[in-house]
Amino acid sequence: MEAAGVAGVEPTRARVLSLLAERWLFAFLALETLYFCFAAEGFANPNSLQILLFYGVEIFLLAMAELFVIVTGGIDLSVGYVLGLASIVGTKLIGALAGAGAPPAAALALGAALTLAVGILPGLVNGWLVAYLDVPPFIATFSMLGVCHGVSELIIEGVYAMGLPPLAAELGSGHLLYYAPGAGMSFLARPEVERGTEVWEIVPNVVVLAAVVIAVLWFALSRTRFGRHVYAVGGNRDAALRAGIPVRRRLLAVYALSAGLASLAGLAYALKYVSGKADAGAGSLLDSIAAVMIGGASMFGGSGTVGRTVAGCLVIAVLELGLRMRGTPTFDKYVLVGVILVGAVVIERWLPGKGR
Repeated sequence: MEAAGVAGVEPTRARVLSLLAERWLFAFLALETLYFCFAAEGFANPNSLQILLFYGVEIFLLAMAELFVIVTGGIDLSVGYVLGLASIVGTKLIGALAGAGAPPAAALALGAALTLAVGILPGLVNGWLVAYLDVPPFIATFSMLGVCHGVSELIIEGVYAMGLPPLAAELGSGHLLYYAPGAGMSFLARPEVERGTEVWEIVPNVVVLAAVVIAVLWFALSRTRFGRHVYAVGGNRDAALRAGIPVRRRLLAVYALSAGLASLAGLAYALKYVSGKADAGAGSLLDSIAAVMIGGASMFGGSGTVGRTVAGCLVIAVLELGLRMRGTPTFDKYVLVGVILVGAVVIERWLPGKGR
């Protein structure tokens, strides 16, 4: 009887630990959010979520860039300065097209397309170095960080890039929906109301952009052959080669995708702040890598998901906003992110179902 009881306890304990292994991140995020709702005045306001997402767009996009690279067993240290370069190039191109007489919408669309085309180039170089010349990802992307930083500074010569048309600010700081009592719902355009009338702003435009991109990336990584190949390359490159997977082409595509997402983040930054600067994404690099690792990805490759990476981004974004609303010094965030990151790695390593 006693032996049967012990035997029954073990499977129950295993199930509990397995459930904890899968759900601890979301439980931590819920507890963190609940704590700041009580500890930070105004955090429980519904607008806090919009503020959190609006200012976190760049980190979300950079984390997606890092996720694909890390799943292959690599790392991209250049994304922060690719973001900065794209913010400058986008501002300059869009401003020049608008100044040449192009309609603002056309200037924005063409300038954004050209910026993305230029922004992918650093990724193609990174991918070529890593895939075809066997340069370690750390060295290749760290070198590209310096190149992008230097090119950005040469373009702007120490000042911010300016000159975007007013439409850029309307899109970058605008919202998808507006609601005003008496005026009803308005799509994209803020309604004309009497002075003092409250207008509800619902979902920032840049957040919608990031959400669409993340949804596409989730589908690509979890539901397509390309995604399966990415996991296979990171899991065992030799086995992937023997299985006929074009490893070098997949690595080239992943690094190009990383730079493309960083460039998109740079465009989002330019539209939000109506300017571009060389170090616009410098502070986001560590946050983006930390978000991927907190989300459970392995630096050895072969694991990581879009959903858990988004949760990792939210952990950092909630922490940053909560500390700001409490008036806590900024450097405290870095200490806490480091502690959370170490804790996440320990949990992912030692709970059942995780690699040791």
